[in-house]
Order: sequence, then C-alpha cells, then structure tokens
Amino acid sequence: MRSTLLTLVVAAGLVTAACGGTGTAADEPGDGEPVTLVFESYNYGTEGIGGEGMQQLIDEFEAAHPDIRIEPKGTPTAEIHTSVHAQAAAGNPPDIAQIGWSKFGFLLDNLPYVPIEQVAPEGELDQHLEGMYPAAVELARHDGELAGLPFTVSTPTLFVNADLFRAAGLDPAQPPTTWTEANAAAQAIVDTGAQGIFVDAAGDAKSDFLTQSLINSNGGALLGDDGSLQLDQPESVEAMEMLADLSASGAQPRVGEAEAIAMFQAGQLGMLVTSSALLAGMAADTEGVFELETAGLPAYDGQELAPTVSGAGIFVFSQDEEKRRAAWEFVKFATSERGYTILASTIGYLPLRPDIIDDPEYLADFFAADDRLLPTVEQLEAVVPYQVLPGENGQQALLLMQDNAIAPIMVSGADPATTLPDIAGQMRELLEP
Repeated sequence: MRSTLLTLVVAAGLVTAACGGTGTAADEPGDGEPVTLVFESYNYGTEGIGGEGMQQLIDEFEAAHPDIRIEPKGTPTAEIHTSVHAQAAAGNPPDIAQIGWSKFGFLLDNLPYVPIEQVAPEGELDQHLEGMYPAAVELARHDGELAGLPFTVSTPTLFVNADLFRAAGLDPAQPPTTWTEANAAAQAIVDTGAQGIFVDAAGDAKSDFLTQSLINSNGGALLGDDGSLQLDQPESVEAMEMLADLSASGAQPRVGEAEAIAMFQAGQLGMLVTSSALLAGMAADTEGVFELETAGLPAYDGQELAPTVSGAGIFVFSQDEEKRRAAWEFVKFATSERGYTILASTIGYLPLRPDIIDDPEYLADFFAADDRLLPTVEQLEAVVPYQVLPGENGQQALLLMQDNAIAPIMVSGADPATTLPDIAGQMRELLEP
C-alpha cells in the first residue's frame, strides 16, 4: 500500500531527488558564542503530543548544532500573527515563527518577514527543495516570491469510532466516502443513542481550511479566478447546506469544537471531521476507550474531492546577518527528511517529502506499525491551494465569515441561502481596496 501511495504521489508531479537536512559546519555560523534564536510556535508548549513533538524537533536540532540555541516561545495559533506583529512594531520580532496558512495574507501585508530566498545561501535553496512535494512549496509562494517553507501541513480527515460503527450495524472498514453516506451513517449511529458526526468547520483556531475544502469539493471556490469573493455563489451555498442539513436532521450535534472533540474522545460521537494534525493526540487519548480508524474527507455526490490544507509555514524575521544564517540552519532542519519524520510520527503532520514514507531510516517502520495517517497523505494528490483573502482587512473578513456565517449555520440553524449573501456583502465592503 505504501509503495502504491508513493507511486501515485510521484506520478502527481513530485520531485523525487533526496536532499540532506542538516547542512555542514562550513555553512553554519562562526565558532564564537552560540547564536540564540527566538522561535515562536503554536505547537510549542502545548499539553501533550503537539508540544512534545515540537520539543523533540528543537532538541535534535540543538544536539546537531551546538553553536545555535533555540529559545522557543509558545503562542496560540489564533494569536501568533498578532503577537509577531506587536513584537515587530516594538522593533523586536522573533527570529523565526510558525504562521498558519489562514494568516498568510496578514503576514504578507503586515509582517516584516525575510523571503526565504534571501535567507538561504546561494544555491542551497534549490537543493533543499529537491524531493519536497511541489504543491506544498507553492503554499508559501506569493507573486513569484517564496516567503517561507511549508512546515506543519495537514488535510481534513474523517476520524471514525469503529465500536460505534459496529453497534449501528456499520462496517468501519468501509467508512463513508460521500456526504450522503456520512449522513446516513450518522443517522444510524444516532439511532443507537450516541451522537453521529461533527464537521469541525468553525474551530477555535479561526481557520477556514475546512470551509474552503467543502466549497472547493462542491465545484466552487472562496475566490474566483479574478479574485472576487464567491461565498454567495450556488456552489458555496450548496456546500454549506450540507452542514446545515446535518445539524437540522440531528445527525450533527449543535455544539462547538471543544465539546465535540471531548464527546469523540469519550466514545460518544461516531465521526469527527477535522485536521489530520490531531491524529497522534487523538490516538493516545482514545486508546483503551474505543478503536480509532481514519478515512479521507467525504466528497459531494458527483463532484471531485478538492481539499485544501491546514497547518503553517515557517518564516524568518531576523534582520541580523549572523542570526539569519543560523535561522536558515533551523528552517533547513525543520523541513528536512528528519524534521518531517519527527512532525509526522509525533504529531500527525504530513511528511512533505514522499520518499521518506518507505525509507527505513525515516518513516517505514512508523507506517508499518500504524497506517492511520495514510488516508490523509493519499489526499495530497487532490489538494488545491489555500486561498488568502486579500488586503489589510483580509483576516477580519475571514473572522467575519467563520464567526457570523459558518458557526451560526452549524450551531444556530442559520439558513445558508440568506446568511451567506448577507455576510458576503459585508466581507466585500471590508475587502474593497
């Protein structure tokens, strides 16, 4: 299965040459006092596997680079872009930061990042990008400029409580592949007294990656080819009507993200659609509670699946030349074969270098022991670019959409046919140049 997956991904246009991940002493900062870099991350310091995985990445880097010390700073994902902005305004931004894709537009317009092409020594960047999934690299590119590198990347995943499936007469080895099937399976689970399904489209991280994934997969897009907002177009309305129907039918509980995740972890919810980044933590939290399985994002009837990504890029803000050289070493390690191995095996982020999936030095043993990350890795060939709402008010428009349209549709019974045009009009006012 893994060999088949690798063939598929390579056929989709991956660059297959491998590259080294740690650099050489000649490339690194001088032999004086260690260089200290501030690294701001939303994974660092979090309780459980996410924080532990990021700490392991830092520890291994420092062990391999004794002349560089990482001073990590943990900041919630919904706040990290404003935190970096405030520090930059005070003249002291972090040297490196993990910025979510949903905040990428804010970064481009408001943060003093140094394009990674200016950070890497001449000739090193192209060599480093060899073997990396090209579509992932493009996530961090804007107007031909590579702002940073893809770091922690995930796609939507269907988490399945296999025990509740069996109790409802369903086969967990045949999970739903369409939203029609998911609704029917959820109704069968509800009939047993449990909760059916929760689609985490309006989460606390204020990311619209699932909103975009649903609209894309119904043949639409958040932004048209000309950059115009498409939230009120028929494809978008129909996509969100699926969410409304799940809630109205009782298949989806009218709760928020935190309550839904707690319900799933307690074995009270049959299916949870959320980021694959939750896999490692979810597997640990549900061990001994129920059998956890995974599947890809369900598709709309008659439509091609077209998910986008969640997660973050890694960006450099160092203005000091020596620190910038050291920052490149950390970025290079974090996005190397070893870096992606740590992120995939400890947290559940996607290995963005496909060759490492079958490589015994990296992830072969991991996938042989637990293949639950494979469905979301297989989705990489269907991924479409995340769309950034433009302008200085893009982030405000995103929050307006998530908080005043998507959440009410899921939780409060708002009608997509009237809610989306109303909110789209307000968003257009914000997005006007």
